[in-house]
Amino acid sequence: MSYLVDTNILLRSAQPSHPMHADATRAVGRLLAGGEILSVIPQNIIEYWAVATRPVEANGLGLSVEETAAVVTTLQSIFQILPDNAEIFAEWKRLVSTHEVKGKEVHDARLVAAMLTHRVTHLLTFNTPDFKRYNEITAINPREV
Repeated sequence: MSYLVDTNILLRSAQPSHPMHADATRAVGRLLAGGEILSVIPQNIIEYWAVATRPVEANGLGLSVEETAAVVTTLQSIFQILPDNAEIFAEWKRLVSTHEVKGKEVHDARLVAAMLTHRVTHLLTFNTPDFKRYNEITAINPREV
């Protein structure tokens, strides 16, 4: 199987004191050990950077640009980076229209669009309810791995 790793997994993996840290790192480790292909798209890295460099008091990680860049380099060595392309936009537009997606949920639709375009079947995420409308993919909570 192929998996896209949601940004919340990347963030929780970077926070050893977070209650979801162990679940995130264990799931990624088990999937990699099992030979699964784990991918991210540029959107995941951009979202990670935004939260990582935001101050802790603003619900961020409070990392410096240098620290964040080092983590991103590590992420690039662990996960396959799937490229953005024009097909993702076309698929995203179809999904948001078909599923009547509104507000911030459009970002999740873009993840699904990238998955469909790159033929990725599973999404590793703590937010499985957010993806129930998309029958074309399977959202898996790290606790289920």
